[in-house]
Amino acid sequence: MASSSRCMFHLSVLLLLALANVATSSLLSPHYYDRVCPEALPTIKRVVKAAVARERRLGASILRLHFHDCFVNGCDASILLDSTPTIDSEKNSRANANSARGFEVIDQIKSEVDRICGRPVVSCADILAVAARDSVVLLGGPTWEVHLGRRDSTTASRTTADADIPSPFMDLGAQIENYRRKGLDQRDLVALSGGHTLGFAQCRVFRNRVHNEANIDPGFASKLRQTCPVSGSDSNLSPLSPKPASFDVDYFKNLMKRKGLLHSDQALFNGGSTDGLVRTYGSNPRAFWADFARSMVKMGNITPLTGNEGQIRLDCKRVN
Repeated sequence: MASSSRCMFHLSVLLLLALANVATSSLLSPHYYDRVCPEALPTIKRVVKAAVARERRLGASILRLHFHDCFVNGCDASILLDSTPTIDSEKNSRANANSARGFEVIDQIKSEVDRICGRPVVSCADILAVAARDSVVLLGGPTWEVHLGRRDSTTASRTTADADIPSPFMDLGAQIENYRRKGLDQRDLVALSGGHTLGFAQCRVFRNRVHNEANIDPGFASKLRQTCPVSGSDSNLSPLSPKPASFDVDYFKNLMKRKGLLHSDQALFNGGSTDGLVRTYGSNPRAFWADFARSMVKMGNITPLTGNEGQIRLDCKRVN
């Protein structure tokens, strides 16, 4: 009976999360700014395009900002807030300190959009969501309709960021549970992890893998040890996939060769329940693109602030 009660409880929690996502997503619309400021989205695209042309790595950085924002109390731009006497900035969390970047691009977008619109009507949270989509498209990936109408938080939580942003050291079970708490399933986990087709990671987060783990290609590990020695060089970078500025399926192909850079990456293909999805995406780019786009929309709908909740920040770095 106790086991049955626990199962019913977990099912109820999942149902409530699903209903919450449906309820909040119904308040968002791809056409939210069509009348308010029809030039908002083209302006975001223009600034992102210029930034990525200057430095292609920024595309991955902006995508990561949106991901890290949504996993902490929903997609509310809390990651953009600087520390104040009353705000412990998420920028200082373990996942973001000395690694999150691209903030200056978001600030530039906000300035340009407010100028074009004539007033601050576009939230920083929506800017992050659209800029992430535009970054993926510019780097060769799929597009999707971004649901809009989010408002910005008036607070941030470094403690929650430390607890909720998925860690690069997580095993598969921990990742599944982490995503489940956000209303996301295993397909979302593998598809969104495919965002690691873009970008780089610092030595400090893959050192243990390349020096101590067994489920890694020996040649791959040997090469990475040159970049990431047993001690020191914590900030040295290595690409998360062979072409870190190109949105492709090489990330999944690498996992099947035991060449995942992070422990959490390789955990997706290590004899567990997600092996089949990795194989599917590695051999079928269309399937990956479709699922990545679907999961990005789903992630973007995690408990957004809408209506009279929160605010439209005048400056993405601080509360009005």
